[in-house]
Amino acid sequence: MALENHSDSSPKVLLYALSTCSHCKDVKKFLDGRNIEYDTISVDLLEGEERNRVIEQVRQYNSRVTFPTTIIGSEVIVGNKKDQLEAALKKYA
Repeated sequence: MALENHSDSSPKVLLYALSTCSHCKDVKKFLDGRNIEYDTISVDLLEGEERNRVIEQVRQYNSRVTFPTTIIGSEVIVGNKKDQLEAALKKYA
């Protein structure tokens, strides 16, 4: 999935999530609170081949296919790890 265009000064952020996951919601809240632009893919709302394709994308970043999986630039953060999210975002500030 292509990420939408972001300014050169902000990282491209992609969040693979489940719509009912409290940890995923916390990561969204964290990013929203910092006014970070990001794209979210709610894997549990996809169906059929599209869902299978996205799960394979997640597997490339996170072999256990757990959620949330957040991609910030070239960094992968698995889980609701605000310290790691903050550190990755600072690299692009």
